[in-house]
Amino acid sequence: MASDTSSSPTKTTAAKAKSSKAASTKTVKPNSTGVKRSVRQAKTAKAASTKKTTTTSTVKKTTGEKKAASNATTTTRKRASRAKSAPSSLEPRNLFPASARLARIPVTEVEPVIEDGLWPAKAVEGESFPVRATVFREGHDALGAEAVLFNPEGTETMRVRMYDVAPGLDRLEAWLKPTTPGDWSFRIDTWSDPYQTWSKEASIKIQAGIDVELEFEQGALLLERAARGQALNNPAQLPPDSERVTRLHEAAKAMRDKTRPIQERLSVGLHSSIRGIFRTHPLRDLLESSRTYPLRVDRERALYGSWYEIFPRSIGAYQDQEGQWHSGTLRTATSDLPRIASLGFDVVYLTPVHPIGTTFRKGRNNALEAAPGDPGSPYGIGSPQGGHDAIHPELGTFDDFDYFVKKAKGLGLEVALDLALQCSPDHPWVKEHPQWFKHRPDGTIAYAENPPKKYQDIYPLSFDTDYRGLYNAVRDVIEKWIAHGVTIFRVDNPHTKPVQFWQEILAEFREKHPEVLFLAEAFTRPAMMRTLAQVGFHQSYTYFAWRNNREEIEKYLQEVSWESCSYMRPSFWPTTHDILTQVMVEGGKPAFKMRAVLAATGSPNWGIYSGYELIENVQRPGFEEQINNEKYQFKPRDYSGQTAQEIQSLLTCLNGIRRRHPALQRLRNLSIHPTTHPSVVCFSRHLDAWESPTGSADTVIVLVNLDPKNTAIGSVYLDLADLKISGYSSSSCFKVRDELDGQVYQWGASNYFELNPYERVAHVFAVESD
Repeated sequence: MASDTSSSPTKTTAAKAKSSKAASTKTVKPNSTGVKRSVRQAKTAKAASTKKTTTTSTVKKTTGEKKAASNATTTTRKRASRAKSAPSSLEPRNLFPASARLARIPVTEVEPVIEDGLWPAKAVEGESFPVRATVFREGHDALGAEAVLFNPEGTETMRVRMYDVAPGLDRLEAWLKPTTPGDWSFRIDTWSDPYQTWSKEASIKIQAGIDVELEFEQGALLLERAARGQALNNPAQLPPDSERVTRLHEAAKAMRDKTRPIQERLSVGLHSSIRGIFRTHPLRDLLESSRTYPLRVDRERALYGSWYEIFPRSIGAYQDQEGQWHSGTLRTATSDLPRIASLGFDVVYLTPVHPIGTTFRKGRNNALEAAPGDPGSPYGIGSPQGGHDAIHPELGTFDDFDYFVKKAKGLGLEVALDLALQCSPDHPWVKEHPQWFKHRPDGTIAYAENPPKKYQDIYPLSFDTDYRGLYNAVRDVIEKWIAHGVTIFRVDNPHTKPVQFWQEILAEFREKHPEVLFLAEAFTRPAMMRTLAQVGFHQSYTYFAWRNNREEIEKYLQEVSWESCSYMRPSFWPTTHDILTQVMVEGGKPAFKMRAVLAATGSPNWGIYSGYELIENVQRPGFEEQINNEKYQFKPRDYSGQTAQEIQSLLTCLNGIRRRHPALQRLRNLSIHPTTHPSVVCFSRHLDAWESPTGSADTVIVLVNLDPKNTAIGSVYLDLADLKISGYSSSSCFKVRDELDGQVYQWGASNYFELNPYERVAHVFAVESD
């Protein structure tokens, strides 16, 4: 075998020659020093061994030895240096980012997490939310996990044990509840649970007579560790408690007492009182934590509210004897606030109140040319009188606006204002900042289009030529309206502006005005709607208006309540000034009632557009919107008729139910229940006592006939476990009160229903406690 000079630098010349003789028959691979032995080197070594060397060869040999010895010494030092600098086996090596390192008990697939934690998940004050994760470990030892909540100051406020919700899949869940708005966070702590491991193994082994005394001793030692608060790799965690410590020591002593029956000794270690101690104060061996994830908590109005939309110019508008229309004002609109408040609404939403352009002004029903006296669309914003920071002269002044806001707030109504970032050709920005608009090859500014629709009276904004200048202008507009009492903005068509813009401006206003909310009016592709919600919009319009049959309704309720609840807060509207679906056209009054019940109970946030009370359901031919659309004309209304009174009574009742039942003010608490009729949908909302603002559990069951023309007869099957109705079997009954008319029924797991759309379109049952 060839010698390795790196490992034997002190070998004699004779020894080297002996080793080299064998090497003379083959070429040796490079050793660790990179030196390659050749046949010529072997012959030189042999000559040296017989002392027939010359002075020159002796010099060459001495130089070679020194070089080899030097190389070997350097290699040894490098090895020693690497060994000295290498981390110990107990320390993590820097082979990947610290954020990617798994805990000793791994935590993966955490929810709610948006974009791997780059953006915060959503919650509101007082609303609990689920934390879920996949937690597992090697082998068969038991593990524990807790979801931990931190307030904006970084202080731990809540720690909840996680439980398996998908047996066999290692999917754990716990619910946390933040109490105030702000930037909160959460993480998941995991540990090895030696008591649970012992409990399982001891129960099997002792019963089988295997290692009996060894198992009792191991259990006793665990109890004594718990009394001292000593967990592996985890500082003392048990606060002093003499009663608990005494109980643990007594149990340990009893388990070691061989005079007692074996079953009695085992029962001591597994007693409910001992299990309770380990449940509340577990031995957290090998305790480690997941990453900390952000959670943005908003005020309650971000989730729960009832909106009423008005065009202020229509309230108080009238036509004189010559047929000339006169606009309503902000002062006349104020006169309708008591009625709106009496219906139980929380938010009054104003369409744009700014000056309206005259160039290409639209006429009635979106006619390309306006007739004399046509007021134009309030979404064609801007004239010589001003732009987004001004009020239309016919509506009044900022003093009038301030008066409107003051009266609204005095009635318990917040004021929401339309933020429509688009301009008429007469907007001051067109002349002052032409770079803020898209230009066609002929140099003219391109008007808005949504083929086949054309909006010649509107110029869309472009954020790609002077982003910062336009950003600052929009920011100043929002600031001005906040200064005049606006607390919510309904943002028109946010999907036609860069998402990056919304991300930045929403972050700025969240920092400066965290109480101000933004609703995204975006009926567009799911990816855009989803991302707008994720980057900061507090609420979102939804596809609710287009979900009509039972399968669609059930699927959509599940989606908004569970699948997207961590980032999108839904707002359900049966109609808007732009949307009138076919079911409303064909279904008439029963459809308006049925859709109101669905919207008010299916989402914590809902709204109606004024005129809903009058069943305004005639479509403009060829379009999914009302004829004689209020966007293009004055539309004063009289709510004194029988139909209006009937619908107003229903709206008042629904908003009252929502206020009385906190279960309807939350999103993540819905269950679907099967029915035998294809047109009847049934769902429930339940709120546990610990998370209810009243301190009492609350359960509401909603049953709706989706067919506005035919009576539905059938049965509904309730999952009493989902309803969390304790003490009842599948054959027993409990009381439910229909909140729509006050009638009381005896219900159970299986129930008969009959819903006539002309007499009773729905039941909204409150489960009564005994």
